[in-house]
Amino acid sequence: MTKAIVAEGLVKSFGQTKALDGVDLAVSSGTVLGLLGPNGAGKTTAVRILATLLAPDAGMARVGGLDVVKDAHRVRSLIGLTGQYASVDESLTGAENLRLLGRLLGMSRPDARARAAELLRGFHLDDAADRAAKTYSGGMRRRLDLAASLIGRPKLLFLDEPTTGLDPRARNEVWEIVRGLVAEGVTVLLTTQYLDEADQLAGEIVVIDHGRVIASGTPAELKRQTGAQVLAVRPLLDGDTEKVRAVVAELAAKAELENGFITARVTDPAVLPAVVRRLDDAGVTVGELALRTSTLDEVFLALTGHRAEDSVEVTK
Repeated sequence: MTKAIVAEGLVKSFGQTKALDGVDLAVSSGTVLGLLGPNGAGKTTAVRILATLLAPDAGMARVGGLDVVKDAHRVRSLIGLTGQYASVDESLTGAENLRLLGRLLGMSRPDARARAAELLRGFHLDDAADRAAKTYSGGMRRRLDLAASLIGRPKLLFLDEPTTGLDPRARNEVWEIVRGLVAEGVTVLLTTQYLDEADQLAGEIVVIDHGRVIASGTPAELKRQTGAQVLAVRPLLDGDTEKVRAVVAELAAKAELENGFITARVTDPAVLPAVVRRLDDAGVTVGELALRTSTLDEVFLALTGHRAEDSVEVTK
């Protein structure tokens, strides 16, 4: 399959901080690559280099077969970029925002008007086309921002934390839009802190930490890579929670309390019947019991040592 994005040995430093330390990436045409990592790991720096907004200190990158340094102007004609925060002009209407961008890209007035109307319909914003963007909800602004990045019909789309701050319904709306774009052949590089988002959208995932790639593969491959499943037990009575935690801790790895469940990573499926026997001997009635595949969030925890939402923001 043709590679729409290829990066080899990308290095970028800011003073004494090395944001990227030899990052390799490859994104197949018409697919979604999820770029995951703690805040400050280098995800946004990588996107900015690929989008020609930053020059790497070392390494090379090609987007659409073009060098991002030598052919920066031509690369920009192929890509769309949506950052972490909506960048539309809030004093303009939705239609005015899109028509303005069309004109800045060199479209004639009729073509800019037609393209704006097409995108407003496609993003279900036509009813609000003549309202000022400042009156839009968070989800509507995000959709308008995505529409703005598509004015020039880009073949590649960089989405940097596209659903930050959105409620679940608005996030689902953005997900459906992304799926539709990929179905039309658009290649997407997605950075996100929401592990379920990567699981939903990305066919391939690259995890970076401290500027280096530490894991890559499909979501299923990464889940298998940890070599563990997750045991989850919820006692029928809340008062038995500590008893359950003690039993699980004796037979498995570190036991944690999550949303009423005692969970632990296990590599031996025989732990499940052993836990059942121990709890029965202790007179504990189980409300729910399961042995399931690790989630991406648990994979992230195993790879980086903490959950995605626990990371500390370092913007570069």
